[in-house]
Amino acid sequence: MEVLYMCMCTRMCMVTKTISIMEDAYKLLLNKKHKNESFSEVIRRIVRKERDIMQFAGAWKHISDAEAESMKKHIYNLNKHSTKELLHRLKKYDLP
Repeated sequence: MEVLYMCMCTRMCMVTKTISIMEDAYKLLLNKKHKNESFSEVIRRIVRKERDIMQFAGAWKHISDAEAESMKKHIYNLNKHSTKELLHRLKKYDLP
C-alpha cells in the first residue's frame, strides 16, 4: 500500500511602508485607536468609503425647529438660484 503525503504551504507577505506624521496627527490617531487595534486598522476604519448613515443620527438634535426651517429655506434658495444660473448658461450657449 502506497501512502502519499501532500503538503501545502501558504505564505502571506505584507508590505509595510514607513510614513512621517506630525505629533498632533499622531495624537489624533492614537485617540481613535481601540485596544488591541493596529494603526493600520485605525486608518482603514477611519477612511473607509462606506459609512453607516446611523452614525449621524441625532447629530442635529440641538437645532431648533426655527433654525431647521431657516436652513431649509436657504438650501431651497441656493438650489433655485443655481438652477436659474444653469438655465441662463444653457440658453447662452444654445444648449437644450
